[in-house]
Amino acid sequence: MTTDPDFAKLIAEGAAAPVDGWAFDWLAGRATEERPPWGYARLVTSRMAGADAALDVDTGGGEVLAEVPRPPRLLVATEGWPPNVAVARRTLAPLGATVVAVTPDAPLPFRDASFDLVVSRHPVRTDWPETARVLRRGGTFLSQQIGAGTVREVSEAILGPLPPPTQRHPDQAVAAARAAGLTVVDLREATLRTVFHDIGAVVWFLRKVVWTVPGFTVDRYRAELLALHHRIRAEGPFVAHARRFLIEAHR
Repeated sequence: MTTDPDFAKLIAEGAAAPVDGWAFDWLAGRATEERPPWGYARLVTSRMAGADAALDVDTGGGEVLAEVPRPPRLLVATEGWPPNVAVARRTLAPLGATVVAVTPDAPLPFRDASFDLVVSRHPVRTDWPETARVLRRGGTFLSQQIGAGTVREVSEAILGPLPPPTQRHPDQAVAAARAAGLTVVDLREATLRTVFHDIGAVVWFLRKVVWTVPGFTVDRYRAELLALHHRIRAEGPFVAHARRFLIEAHR
């Protein structure tokens, strides 16, 4: 479809780089994203210092949890994507954490009131009744979540115009938390500038963050990728916006 050697090289790089775990180090120098102002990792560290038994849901490769300097007596993490389970077990071994492989959308495999702290960064889906069930009375749920329409500009560059998002709105999370019997004590929102400097970074991102363009493959969307490559070359880095919100709730 194209003889542009630069396009072919960048596409090949983005398609070949590993996407296991939930770190984004491969994008260094190729893409950037602003960090939320609340400092999620710092908040988790603070909460963990006062916890007795803690659970990290959808831990990815355990990257955030690994930053905790003083883990609680009992530290457990769940992960539903098999390639990440082995990564998380290696990453979290120094903390003495147990990583449990789970089936997405299945109930949490823990007894009622097992934890006084549950945390989750960018969960695929928050099961609010299950979260409330495994929390002890007085326990805390702390989560940084992906907001509605995050990096929508990337999705539309590949798929074309999309209808307004109907999921992942913060008010929906608040309503679900309350319906599960939790009390929401903090809610914060942020819109974060996300910049892609080359098409290889876009390809890698779409392979990793699979819900941005469901069913993405390079071959399927080569024409759209080429158009975006030319746009970056002509106009400069491609700018999108990530939406995040922080929610804290008590039982």
